[in-house]
Amino acid sequence: MITMKKLLLIFILSLIISATKAREKPSVFSNMTLNGYLKYMNTTMFNDLDSVWLVDNLVHNRLNYRWYINDKFTLAIEMRNRFIYGDLVKFIDGYAKSIEEDNGYFNFLTNNITDGSSYVLNTAFDRAYLEFNSDNWVVTLGRQRINWGQAFAWNPNDIFNSYSFFDFDYEERPGSDAVRIQYYPNFTSVAEAAIKIDKDNNITAAGLYRFNKWSYDIQALGGIIDTSDYVVGAGWSGSIWDLGFNGEFSYFHPQKNFSDSSGVVILSAGLSYMFNNSLNVSIEGNYNDYFDKLNITSFNDFYFMPLSVKTTSYSKFSWFGQITYPIHPLLNGTIALMYFPSLGNGYFLMPSLSYSVSNNFECALYGQIFEGKFGGQYDKITMLFLRFRYSF
Repeated sequence: MITMKKLLLIFILSLIISATKAREKPSVFSNMTLNGYLKYMNTTMFNDLDSVWLVDNLVHNRLNYRWYINDKFTLAIEMRNRFIYGDLVKFIDGYAKSIEEDNGYFNFLTNNITDGSSYVLNTAFDRAYLEFNSDNWVVTLGRQRINWGQAFAWNPNDIFNSYSFFDFDYEERPGSDAVRIQYYPNFTSVAEAAIKIDKDNNITAAGLYRFNKWSYDIQALGGIIDTSDYVVGAGWSGSIWDLGFNGEFSYFHPQKNFSDSSGVVILSAGLSYMFNNSLNVSIEGNYNDYFDKLNITSFNDFYFMPLSVKTTSYSKFSWFGQITYPIHPLLNGTIALMYFPSLGNGYFLMPSLSYSVSNNFECALYGQIFEGKFGGQYDKITMLFLRFRYSF
């Protein structure tokens, strides 16, 4: 097992590598690659301008390593290292512990190396797998990302490793400790099966078949999730006239008391359109039959709820819209809005601006505003994020 001292050494070495990588000569190991980024992000959180402001800071390093052992085998190891310090760690109960949460079977791959009243230093390996590729077959063993989603904001088909739209700073998204087998009979279809185990020894096992018909990518899936529910679902991605049209739905039914219990349906569908000036508009709707069981009583329940495919939307019906526009070749603007009628007409608003200073350096400004009825009372939270990212 990896000790804390070894993890701390890995963290320090990864920071050194991040800082010096740009000046390295090409590696003599032509069958290996190493890339990643180093970020700094400042977070400010408040209820209103006259209230107390909470300020947090994040130093975030990522390393992505590949070893192409031969033409059939590839080893991938990816890690993220985060040093978080400031008021959020100090005042949000259990914040440091939540950073250390790892739902995978190999949950020792995520560790708080050290933490105090106002800081936490965390290292996490979110990818660690061996891939075998031969002819039409791909077999992947280890911690990996299994992405079956077709929609944009909510993914009822993403049963292996759900993610939160709010967590914009985690572009790679979480992985699963799993075995995955894929077979490609042709260029437009794939049959695959996967099985994952989590820290509580719960099993998620399912199969999926994706094919192209009528100019649509169509998929169907079925299996069990978290050793508790049977699941069947389908998804699609195509176009109606000039509009992109995609969506997915899943039906979950408890295994226990099968005949005496009722199932849950989750459905998402959306449209998108890009104008000639590169203005991109997307809209999406979501129906979550599981909402009545969520029991959202506070903003923390809303924002920090443990993720599963059933808990990524927070209203019986939810609506989403996003507009993205390249203001300048180096400056991109986006505004996203979610509407939650079941939370007292609650909403989530996220505007953002990102500027490419150079090919490998970006600065960005994000805002997040949440307003809704939590536990019978209305609450409003505003968060501002200033981020600098250097990629190598």
